[in-house]
Amino acid sequence: MNRLALSLPSFAIFRHRQFAQFWAGRWFATLAVQVQTTAMGWQVYDAARTHGHDVQEAAFVLGLVGLSQFLPLLVLSLFGGQAADRYNRRLILTACVALKAVVAGGLAAIALTGANADIVVPAVFAAAVVAGALNAFLPPAATALMPMLLPREELPQGVAWGSLAFNSGLIVGPALGGLLYGLGAAVPYAVALTLLLVSAALMFTLKPPPQEPAPDARTLKLIAEGLRFVWSNKIVLGAISLDLIVVLLAGAVALLPVFARDILHAGPSELGVLRSAMGVGAALVALGLAMNPLRSRVGHWMFGATIAFGVATVVFGLSQHLWLTAAALAVAGGVDMISVYVRQSLIQLATPDAMRGRVAAVSFIFISASNELGDFEAGLMARIFGPVSAVVIGGVGAVAASLAWMRLFPALTKADGFEPHA
Repeated sequence: MNRLALSLPSFAIFRHRQFAQFWAGRWFATLAVQVQTTAMGWQVYDAARTHGHDVQEAAFVLGLVGLSQFLPLLVLSLFGGQAADRYNRRLILTACVALKAVVAGGLAAIALTGANADIVVPAVFAAAVVAGALNAFLPPAATALMPMLLPREELPQGVAWGSLAFNSGLIVGPALGGLLYGLGAAVPYAVALTLLLVSAALMFTLKPPPQEPAPDARTLKLIAEGLRFVWSNKIVLGAISLDLIVVLLAGAVALLPVFARDILHAGPSELGVLRSAMGVGAALVALGLAMNPLRSRVGHWMFGATIAFGVATVVFGLSQHLWLTAAALAVAGGVDMISVYVRQSLIQLATPDAMRGRVAAVSFIFISASNELGDFEAGLMARIFGPVSAVVIGGVGAVAASLAWMRLFPALTKADGFEPHA
């Protein structure tokens, strides 16, 4: 009986009502974004293929969508970070989610008009640019707000539960988006609009404790302080840069429409399954971490996870079967969850509250460079080498980079727990 009790997840963290409300709001927002992103990816890739582009050219178009998100984020993220330390994080978060709802509503309206590709594709690119600009402000505010809602000793478990919210949305959202797309392109966008409005309402009604004010309100000085902190803290710098290089090389989510349509010869529903597969693996691991948080050898866990991520990416690239592709993606999602959990816990506990927004912004620039810029890199590599070779080369590169980072950042490799040492 005791063994059974130990195997069950603890929901005690949800006794903190504000954290529970925040968790629900992030889940609805994640679900909405995944529904919308799945529809956007299929819509753009299918339009490119329908209008005579070959597989490699259409894959490059998908990469350009990622680049469209990254460029405004790169320009604005450091300002978003200092805003999160300077202004009300709850209101920033609410405004960003509400504006995402406006974007989803615009895409739904365009789809309802039955517009052709000459209108739809530019609209998707415009939505990507706006999403990138909003993502310069939303993640730093959310990342800095979450530690305010929990006691310090429960923060690693909060990170695990927060990741579970994200990854459960990553499971349901793409599959739901693929199914809804079969009912018409406007349907997934309308559903995303509704979910985002619910999320905005939950965020707006939060009542977090007062945040610690930044000691100096000058924008450029705040940004410079955040950059100096990241550069001087080798564990934080190593954790952030490791995620950048590994996902930049091995991230291939942008190419999933290519693999679904032209390698596995499947449709939007199967694309939703593939996009959900990473979320399934990540959610299972996140649930395990919420039940049994890591307490020792966290550096070794993180590097082992990034090496396994590269290997799983190679298997994904070589697979010719839907089930094997989905399994490889599930493994990649699971081990990536370990890396995310360790990295976020280390960074959160090493960063003072008054600086969390700026450090989160620097972290998110690296994350977005690996994700959105990684999407562009994947599309460019697919244009040059073909999609299969591009994914395999990236997976091998991720393994090599992980081994190199173990030597470059020995303090991160040897990290035994999450709390910083004096």
